[in-house]
Amino acid sequence: MEHKNSIASTKRAEKFAFGIIKFCGIITIIILVAIIGKILINGIPHLSWDFLTKEPENMGREGGIFSVIITTIYLTLFSIVIAGPIGVCAAIFLTEYAKEGIILKIIRFGTESLAGVPSIIFGLFGYVFFVVALNLKYSIVSGGLTLTLMIIPTIIRTSEEAIKAVPVSYREGSLALGATKWQTIYKVVIPAAMPGIMTGIILGIGRVIGETAAVIFTAGSSLGLPESIWRPGRTMAVHLYILASEGLSQGNTYATATVLIITVLIINLIANKLMKKLSKA
Repeated sequence: MEHKNSIASTKRAEKFAFGIIKFCGIITIIILVAIIGKILINGIPHLSWDFLTKEPENMGREGGIFSVIITTIYLTLFSIVIAGPIGVCAAIFLTEYAKEGIILKIIRFGTESLAGVPSIIFGLFGYVFFVVALNLKYSIVSGGLTLTLMIIPTIIRTSEEAIKAVPVSYREGSLALGATKWQTIYKVVIPAAMPGIMTGIILGIGRVIGETAAVIFTAGSSLGLPESIWRPGRTMAVHLYILASEGLSQGNTYATATVLIITVLIINLIANKLMKKLSKA
């Protein structure tokens, strides 16, 4: 009898817990839909081909965001091209080659700590080191290098967990067939871990696109198309912040936010399809 009561109470507890989880999930979805819906409803009416292809005018009150979009692409590509290989290679070293010990623990603690550092701190460091000390000035290079430092810890941690999740039998089978350790890593482990690695890179891209504080301190907020990576520029997130904080144009503010949301959504959709293909391969 006591056993039956115990089972019944356990089932009630499980149902209660699942109910709370389901309720929290629904609340989260409602909040997300409300925020995105508010932005899209107010932003889509102001979207047009001219808005996407024209330069900002009158400090952003009029015109479009063409140069802002291009600057965002420049910074994203610059930082991901550097951070991606470094982060993945570091994860491979930490999981496949480094021996467990105090040094490895310090490295992992350092990467985890860096992942939690506020972006304003990275911005101040980038300003002091890249802009002033190295005399790179406000430029795409200064902003890209600062953002690289910001996203490397995230890529390392996600890639490391993805590589760890690959079954040991994969490695043992490859080595048993005569492959070297590097061949096993390159041809077996990395392809199997690629979906997780791509997740880390996507998170990095999302952080770069949405970053404001670190970009203002390093890449600047100058309007106009950068002539080279050594010139300053304004990203969509920075442009949105300036428009919203200074109340320059509510229509352009919502339109810029809409483009930003759609851009991140497109990147996620492409990445998900790519991960599915890599998983099947």
